[in-house]
Order: sequence, then C-alpha cells, then structure tokens
Amino acid sequence: MKVPTPEGTPPMDVSMEELEALLEQARLALSEEGYQKLRSAIRTLGYVTELLEKNETTLAALRELLCPASTEKTAKVLKKPSPESASKKRKRAAPGHGRNGAAAYRGAQKIKIPHASLKGGDACPDAQCGGKVYAQRDPGVLVRIKGQAPLAATVYELEKLRCNLCGNVYTAEAPPEAGEKKYDESAASMIALLRYGSGVPWYRLRGLERSLGIPLPVATQCEITAEIAVRLQPAFEELQRQAAQGEVVHNDDTSMRVLSLDRDADISPERTGVFTSGLVWIFQERRIALYFTGCKHAGENLAEVMKQRSPGLPPPIQMCDALSRNVPKPLATLLANCNAHSRRNFVKVTPNFPEECRFVLETLGEVYGYDEVAREQGMSPEERLGFHQEHSGPVMEKLHTWCQVQFEERKVEPNSGLGEAISYLLKHWEPLTLFLRKAGAPLDNNLVERALKNMMSPAWPERIIFGQGWVTLQHGGQTGFCESKFR
Repeated sequence: MKVPTPEGTPPMDVSMEELEALLEQARLALSEEGYQKLRSAIRTLGYVTELLEKNETTLAALRELLCPASTEKTAKVLKKPSPESASKKRKRAAPGHGRNGAAAYRGAQKIKIPHASLKGGDACPDAQCGGKVYAQRDPGVLVRIKGQAPLAATVYELEKLRCNLCGNVYTAEAPPEAGEKKYDESAASMIALLRYGSGVPWYRLRGLERSLGIPLPVATQCEITAEIAVRLQPAFEELQRQAAQGEVVHNDDTSMRVLSLDRDADISPERTGVFTSGLVWIFQERRIALYFTGCKHAGENLAEVMKQRSPGLPPPIQMCDALSRNVPKPLATLLANCNAHSRRNFVKVTPNFPEECRFVLETLGEVYGYDEVAREQGMSPEERLGFHQEHSGPVMEKLHTWCQVQFEERKVEPNSGLGEAISYLLKHWEPLTLFLRKAGAPLDNNLVERALKNMMSPAWPERIIFGQGWVTLQHGGQTGFCESKFR
C-alpha cells in the first residue's frame, strides 16, 4: 500500500502489519475510544486498498460503500417524481405525542394501595347521596421513576471474634440470602443485555459500573457471560428445532471478521472466507432469528437447520436474493427472490437511464403500495394472495412485457447497466413473483437484512468474537437474547 506524501517526496510503501504495529506502539498515549477509532480507520483503509488492488470494485461502488445513500425511495432516487406518483401517495395518520401510559411500564413494580377509609359495600361518604361504593375495574395510577445502577452489590461484613488465649477466630455465618456464588444469574443477564442487547462496548460498560461504585474488570465480565452461555445452549437448540417447523424463512449472509474460529471438518481448506448468516423464520406468527458465524454460507446453515424439520410438513417458503450460496442443497424449499434486490439494480443506473428507470421504480412502487394496503387491513395470507392477484398481477405483467420489448425491439443494449438490470429481472421472474402464486410469500428480504444490519452495526464493533453470538426470540413485541456457540 502506497501512502501519499508531500510534493517532491518519494512515495512510501507501508504494509498493514506495519500500521498495526505503529498503532500498538501508540496505544498507551491514546484513550480506549481513540484507539478503537484509529484501528477502525486503518482497517477501513486496508479493506479499500485491497478492493482497488484486486479490481473488485468501481468508483461508483466505492462511493456507495463509503458514502451510502440514506434512502432508496423512488422520490429520492428520481429527484423529481411524476405527478401520477405524487397523487397516489397516501396520507398517513399524524404521529402521537409520544407519551407512554402506565400499562407500557411492564417492568415496573406494582403496589396496590387500598383506600384508607372505604371498602366495597360501604355507604357513600356524601351524606346527601345514600348509595354504596363499589370497587372499579381500573384503578387510579401514579408512575414514579427512580434511577438505579445496572449492577448492585451487597457486602456482608461477618463479625469475627478471636480468643485471647488459644487464638482461635470465630466468624459469623453468612445469611441464606447471600448464596454461594459471587455473581448472581441476574448479574450475568444484565451484563449480556447491556453488551449484546444494547451494544455498549466492554470498556464503556466497565467505566459506567466503576463510576457507580461497582468495579468489574472487562475480563471478569467476559468470563461471566461465557459461563452463562453454556447453560443457555438448550434454549438455542430448542429455538432451532421450533424454527425448523416454520412456514417462511428469510436468509442471507455477510462477511465477518473473527479473532479465532474453529473450522468445520467438512469445509474445504481452500475456503477462507468467514460469514455471519442470518435466518429469520416465521413460525405460527412468531419471528425467530438465528445467527451463525463460520465458513459456511447461508444456504448450508439453512440446510443444517432444516434437518430438524418434521417429515410431514410441506416445504417452507424461502426468501433470499438470487445468489446460489443462499439456496440449500438439495433444494427443499419454495424459492422466492427479493424484489428489493431487483429494484436496486435499477436504482444504481437511474442517473444514466432516468425515464426507463422511472417506469420500473414506479411500477414496483405500485405493487408495494398494494402490499401495504393488505398489511394495514390485516388480511390473512389467502386474502392477501387474492388481493395481489387482482391488483398486482396486471401491474407485474405490464412490467414483464415492457422488459421483453426493450430487448426484442433493440431499445436497450443487453450489456449496458440497464440491460443487465432487465436481464436479472427476466431471469429470476418466477421466484420474484411467487407472491402472486403462493399465500404468505413475501415481497422482499428486508426482514433478514435489517436483522443482519442490527447484528453487524458499528454500535457492536466486536459483537461476534471467538465464534460466539446471539439468538433472538421475538414474540408480541418482546425480545429475549440467548448466547450460544455457533456451529
């Protein structure tokens, strides 16, 4: 890697190993946060340099990598939406004031306060009334919120008595509530939720606890979470078993850096990539998200989970992008491809083909609009299928005909950016339109992409470390995390 130098100075060759060594030398002079930022900047520089040296990127792709767009909505991409699309935009209800009622505080301690002078059946205190009072179903509520430390410690000072003649020391017995273990299970759960659920870095978490009078070294907290992970392994295995019975599965993967990882025996030594696969299953209206980090691709991890599927169940609907590594071998699913990926191909070439891309983006936008209507009206999968067949079917057929005409009448060069986007759409037309033929088939793979984005967010710079990760069970708005070792 060549480092830019002032004019007149010969270029300097610096390897990533030299930069990492210099960073370690300067570590004592940096704060922990500053060290992490500088290390991330050096690794980003190395990654970008590697992409350029191997000719694996373009300037447009590099710009998108370093300065990603905040949104790919049609109005933003086209910059000047047509009057038709503006008129079709539905008005949404105004947001509320954001306050939470007393019922929203599920974790609050509830204390029932009886009336000081009245009970059910007593005479009404109003002398002119003559009636009786009875308890109402809904009590009056007051919410009071106090601050508290994430971890609380209790120091038991056991009295010691020493004989002045024989020298024996007699210590008071610890009370039963002291227990045998120094670190309670609730302490391990709180550390895990703060670190992995909220993305608080280890050193920042240590600093917070120390400032509140509970000093816990980072290594100690790591050991506590690693110990509790073993006990949660059965929960992870049960989540896998339940997920395998699901009706719909979204899967995808992304590259991942891991400090240490045991390779599976059945993986070829020539495969050097490390990936985090995300599998989000829909099972009885519940969402179960499983994450796997290792050398296996998303399709291989999906195949492992599906080994636990009951033989009598029909094949699940699988939503993924069109990469072959996302599909299990042999194929035992109803394959649906992501319309958002297909749409993104047109978004990328919009500056060069604005009118053609406008037609495609607004056509797909109409389909997504119908899907939103079905979701807002709470349609069942069968009702949603009939609704899409009636409204989205003609729209998608018009798009399919338009794509074929572009090639048949030689309006578009197949090797151009627009031609490649159209070719992708036509090649994967059947899985892209499964939502028109199968009840419950989703339109896109955004669900698992959001799950992976949250998992790999910069707020969790070392979330996957030493081959360990998290499993999420989400039901009824509640989310629980179970740590487990990846397979």
